[in-house]
Amino acid sequence: MRMKPALAAVALLAAAACGQPIDRVASGRYDKQQLARTLADDEMPPGLVLGTFLLANKPVTDGDTIKVVGLDASLRLLGLDCEETFKSDASLRAYEVGFAEYLRNEAAKTERPVKIPTPLGMEAKKFAVEFFEGVTQVRLERDHPKDLRDRYNRYLAYAFAKKDGKWVNYNVECVRAGMSPYFTKYGHATRFHDEFVAAQDEARAAKRGIWEPGTEHYTDYDVRLAWWNARGDFVTQFQNDASKRDDLITLTHWDSLYRLEGMVGDEVEILATVGDIRLGKGGAPTRAMLSRRMFSDFAIVFFDDEVFTASRIANAKGEFVRVRGTVSEYEFRGKRGKRGDKVLQMVVRHAEQVSFVDAWGMAAALMPAAGSAPPGDPTVPDPETPQPPLEAPFEPTPETLAPPVTDEAPPPLPAG
Repeated sequence: MRMKPALAAVALLAAAACGQPIDRVASGRYDKQQLARTLADDEMPPGLVLGTFLLANKPVTDGDTIKVVGLDASLRLLGLDCEETFKSDASLRAYEVGFAEYLRNEAAKTERPVKIPTPLGMEAKKFAVEFFEGVTQVRLERDHPKDLRDRYNRYLAYAFAKKDGKWVNYNVECVRAGMSPYFTKYGHATRFHDEFVAAQDEARAAKRGIWEPGTEHYTDYDVRLAWWNARGDFVTQFQNDASKRDDLITLTHWDSLYRLEGMVGDEVEILATVGDIRLGKGGAPTRAMLSRRMFSDFAIVFFDDEVFTASRIANAKGEFVRVRGTVSEYEFRGKRGKRGDKVLQMVVRHAEQVSFVDAWGMAAALMPAAGSAPPGDPTVPDPETPQPPLEAPFEPTPETLAPPVTDEAPPPLPAG
């Protein structure tokens, strides 16, 4: 792999920085020497430990979101996808018709599994509050040293709390309690996969939380797991292949753009999810944007409409794809960025350069008919059963935000 000297230096500095934990000492100030001592005691590869952080005041937002002091962005807790909490009057009013009807109404609005507030979502928040009760600090760790943040700039982490003198992985225990399935939509855990699988099996066997019949929660976890696991298997296969080759690049890794810039003119293969599709107009090529960070995606360019159609990449929107081709750069002339800036891209000339698994298509057959619950589903209660009142303040989350859709060319390569 070719790497420009300046970029190699930047990469080494960033790699060293990403391994620095952030800790607090008794005085309340950050101490770099103590940080180094904390990292030295971790006995694991550098880059996996963010550090030990004080929990924020009222640290629990919901079952899979907590807040700590000292980070410049929020957290996304890995391996978890708890049901949503009620944060608005509108969702509470929708729920007042009874859970069965509420679920049918919301399911009729989408072809994919719903992501809506439920009483089980409130239970998951309660579980998190009780888990972290009396805990003043948490230890945050990464799953992979190059997976630092998600598309919304949130840190990707496991949260450990000290219980009876031992650090306990909250993410795994949340699954064991039945507050969340093992969430593999963005790939299997590389460090705790077996623990997550065992925790989920235990929760299902004991019929806890989302696995308990007759309680108010989503009823389609078999569909979700089929979809997510197919995606996770696809990512794992790429990771296994990439462990033996330098020309395979995961686009969400922090150093992906530096690696791609150092490989202009070389053939590489990229793993990413498909974002915005910008159809060509007036002779312009069609661009499929591979998701990385908001306003920093990577363009796959199709000059031939027939190749674009044959690749079926439009059918993979939101799903993982592998795209092989030669990295190139062009002079930026759009509205965002400076004229003359160099922008990376990859031109697809043959449909075979794009490959993916139709993960959703395999799972969709398990979906119930729109607007109705599965016949005889024991997890859907009688709609006449009185529902308990639920109250919670409205708090926007990164999932409610979406990047603007534009026809502009992709932005220039970020400086860092």
